[in-house]
Amino acid sequence: MRATTRLALLGTSVALVATAVSATAAQAEDGGSGNITIDKVVVNGGKPVVVGTTNVVTAKVSVTASDDSGIKETTYITGDGPTPNYDQIWYDDGEITCVKVSVTTSTCTGTLTFDPQGGSAINGNSAAATWNLATLVSAHDYDYIHRDAATTFKVQRASKLTVNASPEPVKKGKTITVTGKLSRANWEDSLYHGYANQSVKLQFRKKGSSTYTTVKTIKTNSTGNLKTTVTASTDGYFRYSFAGTSTTPAANAAGDFVDVQ
Repeated sequence: MRATTRLALLGTSVALVATAVSATAAQAEDGGSGNITIDKVVVNGGKPVVVGTTNVVTAKVSVTASDDSGIKETTYITGDGPTPNYDQIWYDDGEITCVKVSVTTSTCTGTLTFDPQGGSAINGNSAAATWNLATLVSAHDYDYIHRDAATTFKVQRASKLTVNASPEPVKKGKTITVTGKLSRANWEDSLYHGYANQSVKLQFRKKGSSTYTTVKTIKTNSTGNLKTTVTASTDGYFRYSFAGTSTTPAANAAGDFVDVQ
C-alpha cells in the first residue's frame, strides 16, 4: 500500500491530468474524453476471490479497451473493497501488460494480491464483500477513460466442511448418527471458526453410484456443528453440502462410507 500522486500526459495542449491516490486508494470520479471505450473487464476468470487464513491469493485482471487510434496503456487497476481494503497495480511499475488484439483494441492484464496475514488488500473480515474494479485507460491520440466501477467482483472467506457417519459398520434398520462442522476463515485471528445458523444438506450416494441425493436439510448450531440421524438401509457415502453465501463459498465434505450389514 502506498500514497502516490501520478501525472499522466493526456493531451497535446491540455498536457497533464493529475491522478491522486490516497491511502484509501480513492480515484477520481468517472470521466474521460474522446471515443475510447472499455469493452470488457474480467477479474479472476469471473469467479469470486476466495481467501483462507495463511496463503496469499492472486487474482488476474484483464481490461479490454478500444479506440480508433489504438490503446496506449492501462495506467492503473484498483480493487476497492470496504475501507481500508484495497489493492492497486500500475502500468509504469511494470505490473500491467498490454497486448494488441487489433489495430483499435488491446487487452491489458495485471494481478491483484490478497494477503490474509494483514498485508495487501485484506484488512479484517469486512473485506468479505463485493468489490469495485477501478481503472484508467488511455489511447495514442490522448483520449482516456476512467471508471470507479468498471466491474464488480466478490472476495470471500474460505470455508471448510467435515462429516462423520457412525457406527461403522451398522445393521440394516438401525440408526446412523451423522455429525460434522461448517467453518470459515476469520481474518481477525487467522483461524477457522464455526459458521452459525447456516442451512446444510445431508446427502447420500449409494455404493456404485456417482450421484448424491439430498436426504434432509439441517442448520448449524452456534458453533457451526452439525448433527442428525438417519436409518441405515444400504451401503453408501454420506456427506454434508453447503450452498454458500455472499461472503463464503460453497463447500462439500468428502463422503464418509458406511457399511450396512
